[in-house]
Formats: sequence, structure tokens, C-alpha cells
Amino acid sequence: MIRTNETIEEFLAQHSADVAEAVRKAAAAEIMPRFRQLAEHEVDQKSGPHDLVTDADRLAEKYLTEALGALLPGSVVVGEEAVHADPATYEAVCGDAPAWIVDPVDGTRQFVNGDDGFCTLVALAQHGVLLASWTYAAARDQLATAIRGQGAYLDGERLRAGAPQPGHDLRIATSHPDYTTDEQKQALLGLWTDGVAPRACGSAGLEYLAIARGELDATAFSWEAAWDHAAGILLVEEAGGAHLTRTGEPFRVTGGNALPFTAARDEATARRVVGLLSGGA
Repeated sequence: MIRTNETIEEFLAQHSADVAEAVRKAAAAEIMPRFRQLAEHEVDQKSGPHDLVTDADRLAEKYLTEALGALLPGSVVVGEEAVHADPATYEAVCGDAPAWIVDPVDGTRQFVNGDDGFCTLVALAQHGVLLASWTYAAARDQLATAIRGQGAYLDGERLRAGAPQPGHDLRIATSHPDYTTDEQKQALLGLWTDGVAPRACGSAGLEYLAIARGELDATAFSWEAAWDHAAGILLVEEAGGAHLTRTGEPFRVTGGNALPFTAARDEATARRVVGLLSGGA
């Protein structure tokens, strides 16, 4: 719990491991017991058949909302399911209070299908600045963390994104067509060119982790919901990567970005992807 007059930086120095433990416990209590065990009544659609929510999503978010709020009194939680219930909740991302940005199950479709490609995402931000993040792939027991200015780590090992290998196709994970406008589809067509190997993305959080590990060169995403991107954006930054919108500006977790945007292993790659997206429009 934060002490009187303790700064956010001091809080993170003392309690980052406590946040990680809360994430692990939420997954152990509410997510993993339902993995490959979901009953039909535990799965619902939100906006359509590709936008699913389960009891695991709802209950893990409730668990984290209580645990994170207790760790940092005065903070607010911006969770995907809470925002779905009350869109006004999203405004806290831009507020003065420290904001926990939570996606309880990122990759719900994979989770429902019994695929282990899902994770829990938590980021801490204030005044729109990302300060720390936790990416936990519970089914793989992998935990990636990042604190601004202190690097990115996977299970305690430093992550360095590096740069794409010269002479090889650029590996890019892209938005599912169901989540793109006609204009965005046109922009994404710029990736279908020689020297680029685009593929459909899975869990956004795990795609960001793949960039931070140097296993994926870039992403091209057409939506900006903070819970999908906040944790991964900071993880990529702290691993030495970069992120840019189509106008060449860094991605803003507070929104209003020119889409699609990219995150990449290095700035040169990010600029290359932005050029391709601009050429396709």
C-alpha cells in the first residue's frame, strides 16, 4: 500500500512485485480454473461473434480492481469490462489520478477455443504517461514486466528487441479485417508487398511481447483501446523498440491517434511500416 507522501516511482520500487503477485493470483483464481473448462453459459458476445466475453474476464477484472485499488489507494481502474458496462469510465485514462489499465483476458477468442495464446494485461499510467506494465501469459507461466526508464524483462531476463535481420521479409502482425474501416483496410493493403510477410494478429499483448523478444518485427493495428495496447507499448519501448501512428507521432494511450499505427523492434522499422501504410491509403 502506498504511504503518505510516497511518489509513484517509490511505490513501484517497493510494490511492483506485489502487483505481479496480484496478477498471478487473479489468473490462478478466476482464469485458469476455467481454461478448457468453460460451459456454454459462461461465454457471451459483445459487439459480435469475434468479440467475446467470459466469466473469467468479468471475475478476473473484479479481482484485479479490488487488489490494485487496495495496493494504491486513490488510484482508479480502467478495465475493459467496466468500460463496456459504462463507457464514461474510460475518461479516467486522461485524469489526474493514477490509472490502472486492465485487460483481464487479452485474446478471449483464443481462451474460449482452448488455445494458450492469451494473457492478462495491466499497466499503470498517470496524466496519460505509461509508468509500468505487467503481461502475464498464465497458461505458459510467462510474466513480462516493464517500468519506465528501467528496461523490460521476461521472467527476470532483460528483453532487447534488436532489429530485423537484413535481407529477410519483415514479419508484421495486423488487425483482423472485422476490426477495420474501409479506409484502414486500404492502408493495410500497403503491407502486401515484396519484402513483407503480414499475418493476422492474435492476442495483442502477446504480439507486443514477441516484438520485445525479437521474434516479431512489427504490428499494424487499427484500434486504440488502451487496455489492449498500454502494457505492450511500454514493454516494447523499454526493450528498445518504437511506436508511431500514420502521422509519424508516437501512439498516445489517451486516444485520438491516426490509425492504423505500428509498434516495431526499432524506430527505423516503425518508420518503414508507417511509410507502407501511407502508401496503401
